[in-house]
Amino acid sequence: MDFLEVLENKKVLYAEDEEGIRKNVADILELFFNTVFVANDGLDALDIYETQKPDIIIVDICMPKVDGLDVIKQIRKENKKIPIIVLSAHKDEKYLWRAVEQKISKYLIKPFDKEMFLHALNVCAMELVDYEFKIHIGKDGLYEPCKKIVTCKEEAIQLSKNESRLLEYFISRANQTVTFDDIACHLWGYEETNKDAIKSLIKEVRKKIGKETIRNLYGIGYIFEN
Repeated sequence: MDFLEVLENKKVLYAEDEEGIRKNVADILELFFNTVFVANDGLDALDIYETQKPDIIIVDICMPKVDGLDVIKQIRKENKKIPIIVLSAHKDEKYLWRAVEQKISKYLIKPFDKEMFLHALNVCAMELVDYEFKIHIGKDGLYEPCKKIVTCKEEAIQLSKNESRLLEYFISRANQTVTFDDIACHLWGYEETNKDAIKSLIKEVRKKIGKETIRNLYGIGYIFEN
């Protein structure tokens, strides 16, 4: 499901110290957002956040004056909900876990492709949507993102944290091929995860939303048909 149209009237703050990357990413952001604020360093990013109050933040980790993770830490003191995407050349787990602790929406490793970036924006857009609405699943199912509840045949079923994260990922990639690696990266970052753990989680989600909605692609992954 594509939520990117939600961004049309939103403001985004993008912080990146490398001029070439900054220009390329800013050009993409201008296709989706009403207003794009650009910062060259962490201190500039904090100033723009305070004065302009953006709806979404995209930040690099390694920046002059104040690094990206410290920028996020400062913002999280007053705003626990704003969607944040971290862009980084670091694959080191210590950076990933520092970012995860700040409740980020997505962590993208440079260089990333356009599809990955658009998916990250889609995830942020979903977080901005009024979560009182319900998403139709399959023939007769409804999902309430705010409550993490699936209703099938008038039975309301509560999803676990990982079940809801998996379902929301599938919804954002509806009718697209999703590989085992895609799922592992989304749910567990760069922590090593085997296919059995993914299969077990999908089995539980199928029990709650219906088996026919998530189709196997043998040896590849799955497709969420909606």
